[in-house]
Amino acid sequence: MDRSTAYEQWMERQGIPILGGYGVEDLAAVELAPWQRTGGNAAFIQVVGLEGFTGVVLGEIPPGEALHPVKHLHDQIIYIVRGSGATEVWWDPDDGRKTSFEWSEGGIFAVPLNATYRLYNGSREPVRYLAVSSAPPLMDLLHDPEFIFNCDRVFRDRFDAQADYFVPSTRRAEKMGGFWVQESNFIADVKSAGLDEAENKGASLQLTVLQMACSSLVGHIAEWPVGLYNKAHHHQGGAVLLILRSSGYTIMWPQEAGVRPYQSGNADSVVRIDWQEGSVFSPPTGWFHQHINTGNVPARQLAFRYNTQSGHYRLGIGKALNKAGVVTSVREGGTLIEYEDEDPQIRTDFKRELEKTGVKYAMPPVVYAEGIRG
Repeated sequence: MDRSTAYEQWMERQGIPILGGYGVEDLAAVELAPWQRTGGNAAFIQVVGLEGFTGVVLGEIPPGEALHPVKHLHDQIIYIVRGSGATEVWWDPDDGRKTSFEWSEGGIFAVPLNATYRLYNGSREPVRYLAVSSAPPLMDLLHDPEFIFNCDRVFRDRFDAQADYFVPSTRRAEKMGGFWVQESNFIADVKSAGLDEAENKGASLQLTVLQMACSSLVGHIAEWPVGLYNKAHHHQGGAVLLILRSSGYTIMWPQEAGVRPYQSGNADSVVRIDWQEGSVFSPPTGWFHQHINTGNVPARQLAFRYNTQSGHYRLGIGKALNKAGVVTSVREGGTLIEYEDEDPQIRTDFKRELEKTGVKYAMPPVVYAEGIRG
């Protein structure tokens, strides 16, 4: 019996590469193939951790050309990996109300639900983009790609061809789930965007949640300084993590390996992912993960995920999987490991890695708590 999902079967029929494993080291180096649906080149990224929650496509637009107009009954956020160009968005091509905006490398925008849009390459080099969507669960529920890509429903409450719809905004909504939320359908450069203090996730860490296009699919930008790492935590699968700056590694391990996996004799359960600018990976559901910066510049990360804690349009499944939240200690029923509770081997390994790169160690001092059982 075929155990593949409707989304997986649809991916296979597209005739473009499907990349698996725990992560993709460099989006710029991935080989793509022609995709009839868009008229450009593309590949699916289907790494461990997506788990049918999110779909990821790495696409390319040839120099000076445009992709086919498309629409879809699922949310989608697009990040520009390389190049510059523009997007047109509309409901009815005959009423003359098309909204357009220009973008370049580092730009991120959300496509209004089921609106028709077209991507243009305005440069002499190929444009490469990363598109993250809610296509998998929708396709698995409906089993009808034709309906998803050709539905006539117009969601004017989401988008009504406003001229300012894609004008970047730095406006913050109220703090939700421990983080400030920025409401903007387009951000010109996430690599330089201003962020908010989020010490609850790690020493000197900054983090801002992105609420875009009235979607349950949101994002966040996180940054932590040189010589530091954030606190380990876990949540539901499906989060797509893209490294924007610096180099380092992430360690991941299942909850069954314990809060202190090395001390518990479960070192073999720890997975290490080395990353650099352009790396993509996704922690599986319930796996602790910890991002460690060994580079000589602040590390910045862009995450695409469902809204389970912060933002306006929350996904209910997140409440079941993560009741207390990622900013609450495991001691108090949350999913965050405080520095004093983490495995001492993590800090020891970090110091050893910094010695290799010559980066100065900057972690705050810690007194490890006693009585922490694996």
